[in-house]
This record gives sequence, structure tokens and C-alpha cells, in this order.
Amino acid sequence: MSSLNLEPLEKAIVQLKSGITQCTADPRNELLRDGVIQRFEYTMDLSWKLIQRYLKHIAQIDESAIRTKNDLFREAARLRIVSSAEAWIGHYEARNETSHTYDSETAQRIFERAKLFLLDAARLLETLKHVA
Repeated sequence: MSSLNLEPLEKAIVQLKSGITQCTADPRNELLRDGVIQRFEYTMDLSWKLIQRYLKHIAQIDESAIRTKNDLFREAARLRIVSSAEAWIGHYEARNETSHTYDSETAQRIFERAKLFLLDAARLLETLKHVA
């Protein structure tokens, strides 16, 4: 059994939470909001990559069973690593949206999604601490 290095995700979650707190205190500051969005992006990336490593190395799920990110999140939900595959699919879609379209409305929507994601990322971290 292989262990996972959870420290980068733990640090990223702390940074995301700090950014959200600061931005909530100063909601007109677009620079802070954009920083939160960037923190959301890299925390999301760390999260799905850890889920992937867990499934492959610890749960020993065959890679052919996970062809897409949707498969990844559904398998993680099946194994109760995440509580909702649909929520994680939505987080991932929001993360990808930032690289294709970026306007004020999109930025605000992604910022709101980052707040929801923070809770799910923290739950993922706690779950992985107990199973990995």
C-alpha cells in the first residue's frame, strides 16, 4: 500500500480559505477575487490528481475504468472519497471555464463556486487522511 503526500493540498486549502476570507471582507477588490480564482484552480488540480493517485495506488482501480474526469469523480463517490460526483464534476467544469472565458460575470460565478469547493476540498483532505 502506498501513501499519499497530502501536505500540498493542505497548504492549498489554507491559502484558498485565506483568499476567500480576504475577498469576502473586500468584495469590490477584483485583484483579490482573481487571486481566489487562481487558488481555486490549483487546489482543484491538486485535488483531482490526489483522487487519481488514491484510486490507482491505494484502491487499485484499473486505469481503463477511468477514462474521463467524470469517471474519476464517479468512482471516488462510489468509494466514498467524495460525497457527490456531480458536485466535483461541477467544480472541475468551473475550473476549466476560467481558461476559456474570463469576464466579470464568469469571475464572480467562479468565485462563488470556489467557496463551495473549499468545503468539498476540506472534506476530501480529511477523508484521505483517514484512508490513505
